[in-house]
Amino acid sequence: MSLPTTFNAFRIHNDDAGYRAGIETLTLDGLNPGDVVIKTAYSSVNYKDALAGTGEGKILRRFPLVGGIDVAGHVVASSDPAFKEGDAVLVTGCGLSETRDGGYAEYARLEAKWVIPLPAGLSLRDSMILGTAGFTAALALFRMRQNRQTPDLGPLAVTGATGGVGSLAVDIFSKAGFEVHAISGKPENTGYLTSIGASQVLGRDALATTRPLESARFGGGLDNVGGAMLASLLAQTTPYGNVATAGLAASHDLPTTVMPFIIRGVSLLGVASAGTARDVREAVWAHLASDWKPAHLDTICTRETTLDGLPEVFRTMLAGQSFGRTLVRMG
Repeated sequence: MSLPTTFNAFRIHNDDAGYRAGIETLTLDGLNPGDVVIKTAYSSVNYKDALAGTGEGKILRRFPLVGGIDVAGHVVASSDPAFKEGDAVLVTGCGLSETRDGGYAEYARLEAKWVIPLPAGLSLRDSMILGTAGFTAALALFRMRQNRQTPDLGPLAVTGATGGVGSLAVDIFSKAGFEVHAISGKPENTGYLTSIGASQVLGRDALATTRPLESARFGGGLDNVGGAMLASLLAQTTPYGNVATAGLAASHDLPTTVMPFIIRGVSLLGVASAGTARDVREAVWAHLASDWKPAHLDTICTRETTLDGLPEVFRTMLAGQSFGRTLVRMG
């Protein structure tokens, strides 16, 4: 496969002319150094991408950079013997669109140490419907299972359930044999949440308590919201249940007490997907391609776009008007 002379990329700048992003023509030499060059097939849109692409959040640590924290495609050149031309591969996080050029480009140059061979059982399209959102949800379950979470402890709550991480968590947890209670402030999406695996859909008032302990109703869960809802989830978690925290859609504060931890032995597990060790990364992707593979990826993929549609997707996401996952298709 021949290497391109030029190609299109969605690039982000912040300089004397201000913060701006858009499609530009680049060459491979214009990308960060790397061992593996791929022809991009798909990327995805995460909340972090919307923040980076608009400047609403301080995501990029250097400028200019190509946006997109996820990428999947086929190898066209590699100086690392682990990869050869034609291999299907993916990368999520690992500094993309933060310290390195990301996946919103027709070609990407990547560090081999972060490149994951596409697992049997997933297509490239599947892998990017999952992307960082699916990896984060599965990493949360991986950590909970390491800490002895079982379905017998009770249902898992998922807050922010209509978002990308939340939607995929509902499907993944259900596929893994857990009863899932989706927590959402969008009652109009109840049908969507039950269709992807939620056995119950609860309003935000289910996590409205401000008491340090309440009757235990959840075996644990995944919180994407932060603030008072996370505190309430901890207060309603059964003894030795696990709550994973992966987001702060409402707040970065945590107004809780030590009571859930010292009275019930509840564990609060942090989920930081971007820098996950490679052995854990490979294990999580192996689950996502097999026993934890979501059964409703086409339902969760609620939107597809090309590079030129990214600004509108970002606006919709930051306005809280999107749900599910947005797939970015090259070409």
